[in-house]
Amino acid sequence: MLRAMADWWDAVELWLTQLPFGFQVVLATVVLVPLCWGTAVLSDRVVDAATARIAARRAARQD
Repeated sequence: MLRAMADWWDAVELWLTQLPFGFQVVLATVVLVPLCWGTAVLSDRVVDAATARIAARRAARQD
């Protein structure tokens, strides 16, 4: 299973490196922008949840 995945990734990498530079940039942008946006949204929600828990614990301690 792992070998098949590595072979698939090698084929994708070879295909990508053989594309003209302009297509590489467009493809990377189309893939990376949503991926980075999703990562930012996810990390923002995790940090918001963590700070809300910390604030609730501090409020409970002060009461």
